[in-house]
Amino acid sequence: MTVTKLLTATFAISAFTLGQPALAAPGAGPAHSAAIQPSGRSVVDQSAAFDAYMQAAVRNAAFSGTVLVARDGVPIFRKSYGLANRAFDVPNADDTLYQLASVTKPFTALLIMMLQEEGKLKVDDLACDYLADCPLAWRSITIRQLLTHTSGIPNYSSLPDWDETLDSRTYGTGGLVALVRDLPLEFAPGEGYRYSNAGYNLLGAIIERVSGKPLPDVLRDRILTPLGMDHTVFNASRLVIPHLATGYYSLGSTFIEATPQSMTGVYGEAGLSSTVDDLLIWARALDADSLISRASSEQMIDAARNNYGFGWEIRTWHNRRMIGHAGSGPGFSNMVARFPDDDLTIIVLSNSDEASGGGTARALAGIYFAEPVALPTIQPKTLILDAILSGGVEAGLRRYQEMKAAEPSAEIFTTDEMLVEVGYELLGLPSMEAARRVFQFALEQFPQSAYSHDGLADISAAEGDKTAAISHFEMSLRIDPENHYAIDGVRRLRSGDGR
Repeated sequence: MTVTKLLTATFAISAFTLGQPALAAPGAGPAHSAAIQPSGRSVVDQSAAFDAYMQAAVRNAAFSGTVLVARDGVPIFRKSYGLANRAFDVPNADDTLYQLASVTKPFTALLIMMLQEEGKLKVDDLACDYLADCPLAWRSITIRQLLTHTSGIPNYSSLPDWDETLDSRTYGTGGLVALVRDLPLEFAPGEGYRYSNAGYNLLGAIIERVSGKPLPDVLRDRILTPLGMDHTVFNASRLVIPHLATGYYSLGSTFIEATPQSMTGVYGEAGLSSTVDDLLIWARALDADSLISRASSEQMIDAARNNYGFGWEIRTWHNRRMIGHAGSGPGFSNMVARFPDDDLTIIVLSNSDEASGGGTARALAGIYFAEPVALPTIQPKTLILDAILSGGVEAGLRRYQEMKAAEPSAEIFTTDEMLVEVGYELLGLPSMEAARRVFQFALEQFPQSAYSHDGLADISAAEGDKTAAISHFEMSLRIDPENHYAIDGVRRLRSGDGR
């Protein structure tokens, strides 16, 4: 029986035809999600259902990567999709490595727990007891607060200049944290929650101080080698990693190169690259308490605040407890999701930033648990960008008007958000004239679009016209006086720091 016939027999599928993209017809409104309705677990071929979802994600949601679903530590579905390197037509495979980004954080937290079990530190110790030259504002911050993002230390990757200049610089040890060390805390330690890469960078420094070894060596000696994770490496340099996928952005249905970002300076917050099979080995060891005691494992999740414990997010998916962590970086989107009460592990590693690692993992879990799951369908923004790439900017704007006329009350047509996103994606290509036209069109549709003025300001700055750039930022601020992006833009341009 073919996959199409099998799924037709076991699912009620509406408004979707397997094997064909769910494209809206010309002039039609936005494509709507089609639902997979489980008709009975006993007759469902889960592999076919998983693959049907992933094939739709490849067609309509720019998925590229490898997924793995394991029950009781044994894979029941593992498959790779798309290309690891598009310039040389290299396919993704089971042994492809992906940059894990923030999926590194649970490894860092695990090392902290190992050191606590050995009596070398306690999570309620003051972090500055293990750090050199702590700012006065940090003196009351504990290791626990670094682990749970409750320290108040600002997130360096949320700084206003991060995407423009800071993310591409070369940093030495402590260089990334230096970006925020002189800034005020965002709240008193323990009194709030704000995700902070800087906090986990400091945890990496604490691990080095206590162990007396570089963090990559500690990871290798204490976790990777004992578990036989031979395809997992820590690399915060430009060294070539064999079998490492290239990360991609997407412009509509077209993949483009990810914006270069320096990995130098990352420590406890990112830096690992791995495969789905190595991550399954690690997840099995966690479930079996092979690396730390059950009491320590429970402490990592019992201390959760704002759904975040020690390096783990604790959430409810499909009415079941999920312990996991997402990770996204330039051209990568990942998720490790563990359902300890159901002996289920789902790992999604993607070298496409458009593909949602977390959304994909949640959908695969829904299929496993026989819950209704919406198949990915192509989105209006993708249709507009595809029209621009194939027929020019005016063709894309006509596509927008056709879809808006067909469904004028749809939320995406009642705000400027989608048009601003389209403009900025074109600006990032860069395709300046097309981006300029989109921002101008957005202002025709939404005269109070402050962010469209920001886009026009960025174009003017890139072209060297600081006067025009400042003028657009000032128009943005007249619409939205609290627009910090525009405030910072004016500051940079007037101080001579602007592009």
